[in-house]
Amino acid sequence: MGNWRWTGLDKNGKRSQGVIDASNEKEVRLLLRGQGIRPTKVHPPSILEFDITEFLVDRGLMVAFGNKELLAFTKQLAIMVNAGIPILQCLEILYKAEKNPVLKKAAKSIHREVGEGQSLAQAMEKQKGFSKLYCNLVKAGEAGGILDTILDKLANHMERHEKIISQVKSAMTYPAIVVLVGGGVIWALMVFVVPQFVGMLTDTGQEIPAITQFVIDASDFLQKYSLKALPAFFVLGVIFKNYVGTPSGKYIYDRLMMKMPVFGGIIIKGNLSAFARTLSTVLASGISLIDSLDICIDTLDNGVIAKDLGDVRKQVVAGKTLTEPLSKIDYFPEMVSQMIRVGEQTGNVDQMLEKVAIVFEDEVNQLIENMTKLMEPLIIVVLGGIIAVILVAMYLPMFMSAGGA
Repeated sequence: MGNWRWTGLDKNGKRSQGVIDASNEKEVRLLLRGQGIRPTKVHPPSILEFDITEFLVDRGLMVAFGNKELLAFTKQLAIMVNAGIPILQCLEILYKAEKNPVLKKAAKSIHREVGEGQSLAQAMEKQKGFSKLYCNLVKAGEAGGILDTILDKLANHMERHEKIISQVKSAMTYPAIVVLVGGGVIWALMVFVVPQFVGMLTDTGQEIPAITQFVIDASDFLQKYSLKALPAFFVLGVIFKNYVGTPSGKYIYDRLMMKMPVFGGIIIKGNLSAFARTLSTVLASGISLIDSLDICIDTLDNGVIAKDLGDVRKQVVAGKTLTEPLSKIDYFPEMVSQMIRVGEQTGNVDQMLEKVAIVFEDEVNQLIENMTKLMEPLIIVVLGGIIAVILVAMYLPMFMSAGGA
């Protein structure tokens, strides 16, 4: 992006000139023609106006925007559309005010393509960061003339999803800090403090207790190999990440995570909550059940749950109700299946799914709260116990020597 100087003829055939903000010469000419100006000369920005951020965005070297940035964008767009502002003007206001460079470029591209005659959904589909769910809901909103309502639903859906993620992150932050600090303290004790005691114990010439010998051996091992092991851990981490990035690796990893105590429950309930709320939002927007299931499956993070729900979709296509295959999934609560059955019978599946999502969200909140209450004292006890064992092991020979004297 930069300030391009131009010279051309306006609608009346009079010579005019000015400066316009654009990414390349093609865009400059398109923007000027949209204003009724026929450019004759276009001069690129000077080297002093070079924007390194824009260069990185154009080359795809900057990380895409996250849910928080997209949520704010969606809320602002919904407010302006609801106020009756034309969509092109809304997009222009948003891209000019946007601080995130990647989202700014995406919004500017969407504004240009909508100005060229494409629909908002079509323009969004070409940009990274706008999910299949997002684009399909926008398409439904445009088709039904209820874009402002759909954008409100999207913003509400994204806000609830972001809230659950934030709860999990905040619940894990404190235990992670405690483990990190505690692990550092234990490593420092073993590498720097224990060797000081070894020399004192060697000078006494007395027999070293088994627990003390074990701590000394562990200290020697950490002194020799702890720093050398860092590259090995890094390589193993890269290998593990690449393996989990494969379909088979992610499936195995997701299955193992689902079987973990407490964490497994949070993962299952969190994904089912996202599924129920997404399906409710999409169905309420007028999209068919089959297409809605496709969209929902694409939004799930867990490969195991996504596969199981893919099987549900196949059975729905074969003519079964949504409840029948869902009730056969062992981790899907029976009560929830019955709630969806009632929704199918009354023709209010979307409303019932929203209630199901609330049930799952409450359960996730409860599980997170229980996990936090359980983990904090457990971590403190374990770390405190390890430190206590190290200290007792070092002082035990001295106490034995004093008692023998």
